[in-house]
Amino acid sequence: MASVTAFRRDTPLAVLAATIAFGLLLGWATYALHGTAPLLDRATNSVSTWIIWTAAAGALIRGRRLAVWAGALMMPATCGGYYTASTLGGTFGSGGLPAAAVWSFAGLAGGLLLGWAGWTVRRGQGDLRPVAGAVITTVVLGEGLWLGLGLHYWTDATVFLAVGALLTALLTAYLARAGAHRYWLCPALAPVGGLVFYLAEKGILDGLLGSV
Repeated sequence: MASVTAFRRDTPLAVLAATIAFGLLLGWATYALHGTAPLLDRATNSVSTWIIWTAAAGALIRGRRLAVWAGALMMPATCGGYYTASTLGGTFGSGGLPAAAVWSFAGLAGGLLLGWAGWTVRRGQGDLRPVAGAVITTVVLGEGLWLGLGLHYWTDATVFLAVGALLTALLTAYLARAGAHRYWLCPALAPVGGLVFYLAEKGILDGLLGSV
């Protein structure tokens, strides 16, 4: 009976195992699908495509602490899945290990934040709910700014910014319908968060990746 209880689907062990398994699968799929079609090319080479799943996990998990840790663990697992597939595919170069370390660290920090944000939007209280909604949309809007201002891929940037704006609108509508006070903070803060994300990616993440 104890062993059955320990492996129920809603136990912390089972939840963390499921998120790690999903992360490994996401990393493998990113490697396998990259470059297979023009539509998938940018989607499989995207920070927000990876990390937004941690917010989804946070929204699905009941406990706040568990949601946060599940989000954090999913991203290193995703990196592990991606770089394992890269190794098996013979494309893991000499700079692969430092790059994997940078992405894993960035994913761990982002996963913590996005896991919290997903949980808070669905189950939180007070003004933190719309703030958390803005945090979620920040990664998409910020990547759109990075693609446009940083890399000058304006077609891709337009798509990401449009998706970020749509996601902001959907989250704002959800928060308003759920009775969240000051739901308008979500669209008000999302562009600011997107700019902060862009500056962090340009000033910190890009610098770390450039040094490996």
